[in-house]
Amino acid sequence: MEYVYAAMLLHKAGKKIDEPSVKKVLEAAGIHVDETRIKALVASLEGVNIDEAVKKAAVAQVAAAPAAKEDKKPEAKKEDEKKSAEEAAAGLGSLFG
Repeated sequence: MEYVYAAMLLHKAGKKIDEPSVKKVLEAAGIHVDETRIKALVASLEGVNIDEAVKKAAVAQVAAAPAAKEDKKPEAKKEDEKKSAEEAAAGLGSLFG
């Protein structure tokens, strides 16, 4: 997940997402770098419009929310919020390989 975060940070900063940049971000965060994972990440992001992918993920999450709320019980609200956050994080991770 750290690799995806590094790519998102670079994208948000307007920087090019390439192997040296991702490596620098990870090293600055004190994370042990796996060159193979960096190469896989950069290759999987080639040609991907990150802004569009994030928008699609957000729209899908919002569209799923009303249906999920109808089935929820008040007692399970905190647990469901935690699951929703985990599902959103998993969805973002799948966008980037």
